[in-house]
Amino acid sequence: MRVVAHGENMVQITRYPRVFPVNCYLVREEDGFTLIDAGLPGSERAILEAAREHGGEIRRVVLTHAHGDHVGSLDALGGALPGVEVMVSAREARFLGGEMSLDSGEPQVRLRGGWRVCGTRPTRLLSPGERVGSLEVVSSPGHTPGHVAFLETRDGTLFAGDAFQTRAGVAVAGTLRVLFPFPALATWHEPTALESAKLLRALEPSRLAVGHGEVLEEPLEAMDRAIAVSERRVGRSEDAGVGVRRVA
Repeated sequence: MRVVAHGENMVQITRYPRVFPVNCYLVREEDGFTLIDAGLPGSERAILEAAREHGGEIRRVVLTHAHGDHVGSLDALGGALPGVEVMVSAREARFLGGEMSLDSGEPQVRLRGGWRVCGTRPTRLLSPGERVGSLEVVSSPGHTPGHVAFLETRDGTLFAGDAFQTRAGVAVAGTLRVLFPFPALATWHEPTALESAKLLRALEPSRLAVGHGEVLEEPLEAMDRAIAVSERRVGRSEDAGVGVRRVA
């Protein structure tokens, strides 16, 4: 496990940094830490130790989405932190509880990736534009239907979950990177992910913190290049008539 501080208010915790990097983040608030995502199963001890070593307690957990590498230690953390707040988007909460249907207005595309049903129930359902301390909730569907990102309003850090990756190059969800293909293979609907990526880029973040890969300072040019690649991919798929895969 690797633990790295970025500035005064952010701590990156990475499991398997050399092979399969999975990040979660501690964001310092006046009353303690907000944990963004809960990592792979078995990560709880390292997460709790990182919070202690950096001088705070975890007061709340916010989730970008319900894939197993982002919620894997949620139940263990909930057991270790009585009274901790747990927050997730209203849409993604259904997946967290094991209800895997699509809504009628969503692209009827088979869900992808590894999902994990958790016994821990959210204490608050998040909507776009809401604030959790210094973090603003930003809707960013595509990788999953209810995916959200979090914008740190003090310094402009964008916690993008899997809407982008930086491992093996900066890429929008759905763009296959041969050296690290897993986020793309777990992406539900690439055209929606592209639109979300554009909206996230329009926030002009000063720093990009993602689920898989290094934290990127001054990320705008790299985000622009990744969006251009995704636009070409989506355009080719639409021209070929394969932009939407129907659920079997």
